[in-house]
Amino acid sequence: MLRFLVSRLTSALVAALLSSLVVFVLMRAVPGDIVAQMLGQSSDPTAAAALRGFFGLDRPILGQFADWLGQLAQGDLGRSWYQGKRVTLLIAEAFEVTLEVAVATLALATLIGVPLGVVAGIFEGTRLDAAIQTFNLVGLSAPVFWIGLMLLVGASSLLSWSPPFAYMPPSVDLADNLSIIVLPVLSLALLQAAAYSHFVRDCMVGELRRDYVRAAIAKGLSPAQVYFKHALRNILIPLVTFMGLILVQILGGTVVIESLFSLPGLGRLILSGIQGRDYPVVQGTLLFVVVIAITINFVVDLLYGLIDPRLRP
Repeated sequence: MLRFLVSRLTSALVAALLSSLVVFVLMRAVPGDIVAQMLGQSSDPTAAAALRGFFGLDRPILGQFADWLGQLAQGDLGRSWYQGKRVTLLIAEAFEVTLEVAVATLALATLIGVPLGVVAGIFEGTRLDAAIQTFNLVGLSAPVFWIGLMLLVGASSLLSWSPPFAYMPPSVDLADNLSIIVLPVLSLALLQAAAYSHFVRDCMVGELRRDYVRAAIAKGLSPAQVYFKHALRNILIPLVTFMGLILVQILGGTVVIESLFSLPGLGRLILSGIQGRDYPVVQGTLLFVVVIAITINFVVDLLYGLIDPRLRP
């Protein structure tokens, strides 16, 4: 078990390092920088050179990367070039919003998608199965921003209601908080519920065709025992894996949804940093998201052994 943990942690460290290098290089490959943002394209060369020196942009890119790695080793992600705040503080403030949306989305998508997938798998080939697969097709085909816009337009035109665009933490006012996140969560959850349903249905159909299911039915076990005690139990491992992938996708989807509904989360922080060429903010936030994704995959690997002892190293 110790060897397994060391191997996974080493892989995670290498992945985080490579990701930080890719993010660092890509940000500097984007046309324009903060100097052009502040002074404009027709700026005084002397002022532009001084400003580049102030931000350290006059140094070779490898030297800049080495400095950033040195800061990372000390747990310092730098300061925002625009706001002057520490990037770690900005991430902490934004992560509270993203975490709330992600957890609520995962819970709602699981509650909707898993039962639909189980029902579709049990009633394979029926009209009920066809209806659920239609929902899956629509949910998987529709872009998340389109779902969000349709929900926003529908709520405004049919219910004469629109969510507030000023975020309110749940600790301050839970009712206002729920009214703010309900449409963003629904937008993400409908997409992920369709993915859940499609995946669980395929797993259930495969399991119900196995020999052990036929043997269980021949022994006189009730349908509920066959479906839920045997078939559903055996798809838990791929379901846990898929849940990890879903959570990573939700984190990616928040970039669009948070911008659409003006939520001050990680996605909006990344976009504002890219628009302003605020390198420390973008690099630090993207690295944080990558570390979260790696951590999710690491936890999923550990859960394998808890669900099925045969998979323990």
